[in-house]
Amino acid sequence: MTTRKLQFGIGSNGITEGVIWKQILLYFFPILLGTFFQQMYNTVDAVIVGQFVGKEALAAVGGATGQIINLIVGFFVGLSSGGTVIISQFYGMRNADGVSRAVHTAIALALIIGVFLAVVGILIAPAALRMMRTPEDIIPGAEAYLRIFFAGITTSLLYNIGSGILRAIGDSRRPLYYLIVCTLANIVLDLFFVAVLKLGVAGVAIATVLAQAISAVLVILTLARAKDSYQLRLRKLRIDLSLLKNILRIGLPAGVQSSMFAISNTLIQSTVNTFGTDTVAAWTAYSKLDAFFWMITGAFGISVTTFVGQNLGAGKLDRVRRSVRVVFLMNAVAAVTMSLVMFFAGTNLLRIFTSDAEVLRLGTFLIRRMVPFYITWISVEIFSGAMRGGGEALGPMLLTIFGICVLRIIWIFTYLPSHNTLGTLAFSYPLSWVITSALYWLYYFKSGWLKRRSAHISPVRTVSGVPREN
Repeated sequence: MTTRKLQFGIGSNGITEGVIWKQILLYFFPILLGTFFQQMYNTVDAVIVGQFVGKEALAAVGGATGQIINLIVGFFVGLSSGGTVIISQFYGMRNADGVSRAVHTAIALALIIGVFLAVVGILIAPAALRMMRTPEDIIPGAEAYLRIFFAGITTSLLYNIGSGILRAIGDSRRPLYYLIVCTLANIVLDLFFVAVLKLGVAGVAIATVLAQAISAVLVILTLARAKDSYQLRLRKLRIDLSLLKNILRIGLPAGVQSSMFAISNTLIQSTVNTFGTDTVAAWTAYSKLDAFFWMITGAFGISVTTFVGQNLGAGKLDRVRRSVRVVFLMNAVAAVTMSLVMFFAGTNLLRIFTSDAEVLRLGTFLIRRMVPFYITWISVEIFSGAMRGGGEALGPMLLTIFGICVLRIIWIFTYLPSHNTLGTLAFSYPLSWVITSALYWLYYFKSGWLKRRSAHISPVRTVSGVPREN
């Protein structure tokens, strides 16, 4: 096969050219707004059930339920990032055949995994909740929510991989437009199923699944109607084994890395559950606010991954380095601003979710213990995103496993039993952030990862197919 010239349309947005900070902001803000509306799915769910149903329902749509969903979906999103990286590198190389084969392999993979997760998720939901020591008064609602969510999980996976494909070629706008439409639909459906039909937690789950289905349809139609090399054709849906190998080489460590966060958070959530319903509700409400920080820093991480991927594919190493520096500084400013807002306005923000005095007290306590340390996290997000964009996945995965998962597990099983307080439990987060950040600084600047990845890609920059191992 030969490499045909790409038809540049909406994907030509200056990622490999132009003033870096301007191009990053043009790419970043649609992602930020998109992740904001993505987060609005769960936030609206929490607000509506908290106000219309009660604190047990609020705990049911967060807490253990949220951790299980984050574990499963987070692994797939990490796995699919391998496809996003390969597509962005091919796009930077102007390799149209590689882009097309990677797109169809990624969509086919999403369909296969989606069906598998739907079956497994429905079956294991009750056991998973009890394994996490979920309070008995929460289990019925949490089980209903999980089973309905997993029944429609394929649409969520299709949207995530589809929007990842669009972002890989530089289009961060249309995923935003679709999320705005779907978030508005989710609000209307939530109110209809919960406030009107009185379906409680099950109604929230149904609304979320239907809204995700809308987003999946919109993004798939966009890919199908594209005139560029990333056009989706049903007859071309198949797993390209050589591409799958490279997608898994990058995506599997990223998926494991994402799962490490979820696993450690799940262990922490199971401990939170032992403190009672008030603490679970407070942890859930705080988590909804906390998610906005992760939304911002995650958008910066996605941005730097695409910038590194395309510029590395184009052979612009100096632009790779400068992009990372610019994104890092932007994220640092955002982290400090977010910390100040949450620290001083946290209690009032918590009132959005609940008016219960004890829940507000505990939620405020969590805010004061956690948000001052947000700044320590950005090194992990930006450096891991940059290295993932270059195809360096194993090193960051190992750093995360040790710094996030292992350290938190050690903390939970050694120090926490003799100091069993909410404050001691919460401290495991900033402790792991600081140590993991230090490890990433050493790896990023001392391991020579960029030189290795550049040497790996150079021999295939003008050759069709998958980057081969040197």
